[in-house]
Amino acid sequence: MSKYAGRWETVKVDIENSIGWITLNRPEKRNAMSPTLNREMIDVLETLELDEEAQVIVLTGAGDSWTAGMDLKEYFRENDGKPEIFQERLRRDCSQWQWKLLRMYSKPTIAMVNGWCFGGAFSPLVACDLAIAADEAVFGLSEINWGIPPGNLVSKAVADTMGHRQALHYIMTGDTFTGQEAAAMGLVNKSVPRAELRDHVLALADKLLEKSPTVLRIAKNGFKRCRELNWDQNEDYLYAKVDQSNYRDPEKGRAQGLKQFLDDKTIKPGLQTYKRG
Repeated sequence: MSKYAGRWETVKVDIENSIGWITLNRPEKRNAMSPTLNREMIDVLETLELDEEAQVIVLTGAGDSWTAGMDLKEYFRENDGKPEIFQERLRRDCSQWQWKLLRMYSKPTIAMVNGWCFGGAFSPLVACDLAIAADEAVFGLSEINWGIPPGNLVSKAVADTMGHRQALHYIMTGDTFTGQEAAAMGLVNKSVPRAELRDHVLALADKLLEKSPTVLRIAKNGFKRCRELNWDQNEDYLYAKVDQSNYRDPEKGRAQGLKQFLDDKTIKPGLQTYKRG
């Protein structure tokens, strides 16, 4: 039994072979994100960040959905007319896990998109470092069909990943698309048959587990930050991140890699990962 069994109402957490599996667990609601789920996901991510057993994080959904976006009834209808400060809290919780925590998370994150992925789901999807979808998954920016524009940071998420014309098409029409189409436009890394989805995610997670956790964190977060800087700022920032990596990495991966390549002749960088000591 998972040590986290029963800790959260709307989220299930398991750790297996250094992989932390986070499952949005409202299958009867297509894992729609409610205020309760948003609050719990903040705690889940903060808890697993400090759990040394979980080295790679996979985010998925129970049943046939990843997440159908925001729960329109619990998030909107039931909170209409409440004080503005209450609305601000709902928005803050939503952004806190879907973007602020997940986007710059200290551990590698993989979105395993097993089914429906709609609306607000695009924010955590893009915030994850990597994403693999089932061919059968259905994606959609359906807000226009409900008489509202995309909320939270959905528009920013698709602007950073999908092509300009494609993003506007789906925002303006509400049309759906498949996992294969999501991969073709760069929203996910690749799409595979649903029956093979978990195996592909496991293979990717295992590959990440071979890397130095410190260097991996600095490399992925450095990339995300540098997209927001100009070339001159990036020169200073990225050199500083390289120096930080060399200083902070307790495994001294750079020294190990150079020794194994130059002295021991046991690896070929670009084709092999250095053997972690």
